[in-house]
Amino acid sequence: MLRNLVDYLDSVKARDPAPRSRWEVMLYPGVWALGLHRVAHRLFNVRLYFLARAVNHFSRFLTAIDIHPGAQIGRRFFIDHGFTVIGETAEIGDDVTIYQCVTLGGTDPANGIAGKRHPTISNGAIIGSGAQVLGPIIVGPRARVGANAVVTRDVPEGAVMVGIPARQTLIGAEEYQRHFVPYGTPCADMFDPATQKLELMQCELEQMRKRIAELMEERSKKTKGGRHEDDVPTRDRA
Repeated sequence: MLRNLVDYLDSVKARDPAPRSRWEVMLYPGVWALGLHRVAHRLFNVRLYFLARAVNHFSRFLTAIDIHPGAQIGRRFFIDHGFTVIGETAEIGDDVTIYQCVTLGGTDPANGIAGKRHPTISNGAIIGSGAQVLGPIIVGPRARVGANAVVTRDVPEGAVMVGIPARQTLIGAEEYQRHFVPYGTPCADMFDPATQKLELMQCELEQMRKRIAELMEERSKKTKGGRHEDDVPTRDRA
């Protein structure tokens, strides 16, 4: 057990240059949240749901990280900072990194249908700050989700997703071959809160352009099919 803890702390240090020692990593809220989740998950598995929820609520109060006791989490999982929400049926593989303000959320919460509602995050994936990964989708191994991206569809293995809605983007080979990229994408491709509003406006503009093109095409077809109503003499309209 001690060896596993040392390996975990070393894996956090490898992904975060800030801590000077393993003892400092022990103070991270993400480390505490994961440790308390292990306890809550065991209680959940033996159907001690109230006790599992009690541990979950204490962990959320202590760390500002809300991990449902039913969520399945692999080895060396690292939450950098806090304010993260992970749903009941979420599944997280090994060596996954999640930054602050991320939601692994479900869909259709009011339909009463049990089963898989939350995403599956495969081994080595990185979820950037503020990203929303929603529904029973799969984020492939070593995939990267940029800051503030909204992901509602499966992500291929090794893909880099950015934007709202999230779309796959290309990055330079020198960046892709790096062992670890903080926040999931190179700085030039990051979507932070300062640019999120611009992204939304660009999406709305693109939709407006598409709608205008459709209307122009419809008008062109009507014009070709016969004289336009404005060209019909007044006496003919009567």
